[in-house]
Amino acid sequence: MRSAAKGLTAILSIITVGVALSLPTSAAYAGDDGNSKNVTEDEIVRALAPAPKKPLTRGLSIGPQTESAPNAAETKLLQSVRGRSTRSLSSTEREEIASVAKDKPNIDLEITFDYNSANISAKSLPSVQALGRALTSPDLKGSTFVVAGHTDAAGGEAYNQDLSERRADSIKRYLVEKYSISATDLVTVGYGKSKLKDPNQPLAEVNRRVQVVNMENKTTASK
Repeated sequence: MRSAAKGLTAILSIITVGVALSLPTSAAYAGDDGNSKNVTEDEIVRALAPAPKKPLTRGLSIGPQTESAPNAAETKLLQSVRGRSTRSLSSTEREEIASVAKDKPNIDLEITFDYNSANISAKSLPSVQALGRALTSPDLKGSTFVVAGHTDAAGGEAYNQDLSERRADSIKRYLVEKYSISATDLVTVGYGKSKLKDPNQPLAEVNRRVQVVNMENKTTASK
């Protein structure tokens, strides 16, 4: 009987070990925020770089080929908001910026902030630093960028609007102070909780983020 009991114990031990080894290793990291990711300078440059110019077509007499003229309404909007304080933008102007930005090169950076705060979280500083290097790279330097702040759904509309504006300002201040980017090249706007990244989880950390959009390449436009 004792021998049989030992044999049964050995079998159960083997089964237990087998089950443990068959569990996904990711289960050990369930407490981690799997959505948070520090991006690289190259990734930001690739996302924000203007579309390459189309090569000239040879052998066809279809007249001179030129780049399409900038949209007059977009240019007027951009000129009207450059140099403005974040708080001064009206709700109409914010929506106009969002409408224009959706067709521009952009990247949604998961630059997170401390809860109820405009302080950049320590784990997101590498992403902000990569952003600073990217915006001063030869491929992007001279463009005008929208820096849009967002919050999660906790709290009221007015509070979140103010918080999102302060978060956008926080990123702009960091880029101006640490990377000497011209303040007029960074248009800051806040959207509060109106444009959640993950509507299914309105309180999730990923909603406390910053989106960067390349609105206009001044170097190209001035030629």
